[in-house]
Amino acid sequence: MIDIKVPSVGESISEVTLLKWTKKDGDYVERDEVIAELESEKATFEVNAEKAGILKTGPKEGDTLKIGDVLATIDETAAKPEGAAPKAEAPKAEAPKAEAPKAQPAAGVPAADVKATPVAAAIIADKKVDPKTVTPSGYQGKIVKDDVLAALSNPGRKPGAVQFTRGDKREKMSNLRRTISRRLVEAKNTTAMLTTFNEVDMKPVMEARNKYKDKFKEAHGVGLGFMSFFAKACSFALQEWPAVNAYVDGDELVYHDYCDISIAVSTPRGLTVPVIRNAESLSMAGIEKKVVELAAKARDNKLSMEELQGGTFTITNGGVFGSLLSTPIINIPQSAILGMHKIEERPVVVGGQIVIRPMMYLALSYDHRVIDGRESVSFLVRVKELLENPDQLLFGKDPVKALLEL
Repeated sequence: MIDIKVPSVGESISEVTLLKWTKKDGDYVERDEVIAELESEKATFEVNAEKAGILKTGPKEGDTLKIGDVLATIDETAAKPEGAAPKAEAPKAEAPKAEAPKAQPAAGVPAADVKATPVAAAIIADKKVDPKTVTPSGYQGKIVKDDVLAALSNPGRKPGAVQFTRGDKREKMSNLRRTISRRLVEAKNTTAMLTTFNEVDMKPVMEARNKYKDKFKEAHGVGLGFMSFFAKACSFALQEWPAVNAYVDGDELVYHDYCDISIAVSTPRGLTVPVIRNAESLSMAGIEKKVVELAAKARDNKLSMEELQGGTFTITNGGVFGSLLSTPIINIPQSAILGMHKIEERPVVVGGQIVIRPMMYLALSYDHRVIDGRESVSFLVRVKELLENPDQLLFGKDPVKALLEL
């Protein structure tokens, strides 16, 4: 018998949560086969079988484990039972069944949007139930059999939508949620945080995007979004105002000659902040490709520790959820975070005339210990200027002035 222990995933991490077993107790597993998924306070990772043999599982899904705890044991002396291979592949064989209802035209829901147990998925397909009408109660939002039966017995309304209900539900916080809570409180308590606001006319960026987005996608294989414009504008502004790109380390200020921009990504598990390295040196296409890559990894819980660590400045976009204005909180140990918001048509004065423009409020939260008011306001004004004049994003200044070396 050999013990499979919880591996070390970082110096500061002492415990993890068992998300799920990918193999069952008593299954015969091959060497290097994935047997479980664990979640640390920063990322999700897989545990592989060190030897082939019969698996004996230990803790239950949802349990909190210490680094070095025994996760499972494997009897490598056990003979491979007849039919073991088909059994080991059973989850893969059943997966299409679980996926099939998701693609049903009657349900009208993309396959990626529905998570259901095989039995629940079979009932959904057989009864042609729209998964949107089913309230999931399973682990991590998975639809179970009882959820579907409840939906069938309550047609036309969501299960649980009983008048005057007073039910309560307790749910253990995940490692990630506990870490988010701790870091947010730490940011509020250890920084002298202020927020400055401005607004930007998004018409020039939107016109450039609409004009070139098809050619851009054809040339680079990725869509042209707003994030590349903001990341590029922030990269120039950060180099002009280096204090915004710095942080406090004890009694010292650490400045950076590079821009590692963190992008806040919301996932079902919580907020993650992967990093675009050397954003100042990337092209617009390079930034967009990296954003797509990191966002996809975040949704699939595949971000590595390296992709989550570091970062000198953060951009967060509350506008995708409809936020008109907010005060983002600093992603420590960084000293500043830029909040993007919803683009909304508003009347503004241009050249003495009232016109309608697609406007966005910008919010820069900053640590006043590092960044003075002049620097924070000037930084945000510079970002606004670059976004309202996208042609300046090539050189970081007016092309004519660059030509004249002014």
